[in-house]
Amino acid sequence: MIAHSSEIPYFGEHTQLTILCDSCGWKHTDFIPAEGSKPGGWSLKVNSHEHMDARVVRSSSCTVRLVELNLEASPGNSSSGYISNIEGVFNRFVDVIKMLHRQAENDDIANRCEELLQEIEMIVSGHSSVELVLLDPMGHSQILHDDSNSRDLTDDEISKLQTGPSVPVFNADDL
Repeated sequence: MIAHSSEIPYFGEHTQLTILCDSCGWKHTDFIPAEGSKPGGWSLKVNSHEHMDARVVRSSSCTVRLVELNLEASPGNSSSGYISNIEGVFNRFVDVIKMLHRQAENDDIANRCEELLQEIEMIVSGHSSVELVLLDPMGHSQILHDDSNSRDLTDDEISKLQTGPSVPVFNADDL
């Protein structure tokens, strides 16, 4: 286990926690704020090339949505946190869409993948827009930009969100 605390500009002190297993290769990374947090959502209407540089801190419990494209990345059992920018978030979606395109079993799926890739390219180039939304039941995620908006999550929203992996905690006396 590796724990590294640092100050993330405009976001505060955080601990990056990375757990590795040399035997099986399992890895888990997450970002935990020093201050307590509550479930929250962040959004940014990405409508200019300037937005591509906005910093994104996404914890392993965060669901990421591109609203108008009807795309969502929910945290799974092997979800890891990351710090990136908006363009990096889009690149993660592009990578998955390209993989799905390669595995497409029919023309409808392949065509939809091509459409999504073209739409994302239009957004990245500043010729179209999309709302990027982060929904984090643990409250560890954020979009760092003056144009971004934050809000509390409702109990109904929290109940519908996945929370990502649960990191096993061991008591040294039990080993």
